Amino acid sequence: MSVWWAIAATCVACYAFKFAGLSAPRRILDHPGVQRFATLVPVALLAALIAVQTFADGQALHVDWPRTGGMGAAVVALLLRAPFLVVLAVAAAVTAALRHLLG
Repeated sequence: MSVWWAIAATCVACYAFKFAGLSAPRRILDHPGVQRFATLVPVALLAALIAVQTFADGQALHVDWPRTGGMGAAVVALLLRAPFLVVLAVAAAVTAALRHLLG
């Protein structure tokens, strides 16, 4: 199977999922379980993406101390209710500083 067939199949599947969501009856979309699921899934996906980007190196788990320190600094900034751009700047600055110090 070539890569283009996989891309085409993925496009068709994404369109089918979108169409299924748009054609779902209102009574299904108003169900509390569906609304809760739709609220929590983006949070879980974003958390998984952050974990993979922080602790993965190719196919293996790897603790990169500068990345981990930057993530910790971002968490502290979030707990202090800093604005989003400040959180990003703090995480980038701490990661850069740790990369410089640790080589």
